[in-house]
Amino acid sequence: MLNWLAKLLLTSTAIAPVLITYAWVAYQANKSAQATTLFVACITLILICMLMLRYAKKNLERIGFSATTVEAADRENIGFLLLYLLPLFTAQFDALNWQVWVPAIVIFAAVVATGYSYHFNPLLGLMGWHFYKVGTKEGIAYVLITKKQLRNAAETIEVGQLTEYIVLDVGDS
Repeated sequence: MLNWLAKLLLTSTAIAPVLITYAWVAYQANKSAQATTLFVACITLILICMLMLRYAKKNLERIGFSATTVEAADRENIGFLLLYLLPLFTAQFDALNWQVWVPAIVIFAAVVATGYSYHFNPLLGLMGWHFYKVGTKEGIAYVLITKKQLRNAAETIEVGQLTEYIVLDVGDS
């Protein structure tokens, strides 16, 4: 189980497109160095998260998982789209108050990494991953990350436990 590190990487990747938007704003303000740095940071976060998922699929202990309920967990995409586009409404790149933005993002990431609020990553959704809220017969709810489209809860799948309440489909996909 990767626990807090997995949640931190998944959260970082979820908000990584904001960096692309800020990079665009910086580029439009003729701040090429900042734009490049933000873009490279975004790509780096995405690659690290993809490597973490690949590592987890290969190395986590495989267990059989049977869900009693399955519900799509990727419905909150409008909030993320607003977060992604918010920097475009900033008048100028120089007007951004980085002394406020950086601590706010760090606090957001820390809260998500130490709590149980993570359940969706739209960027990974674009890469073919699906997020489901699944319940077990014991009454415990998990977030399942898989490349499969689940149509029923009767199927047993092979998973690895990323965090206390997030499981990753590690079977053949």
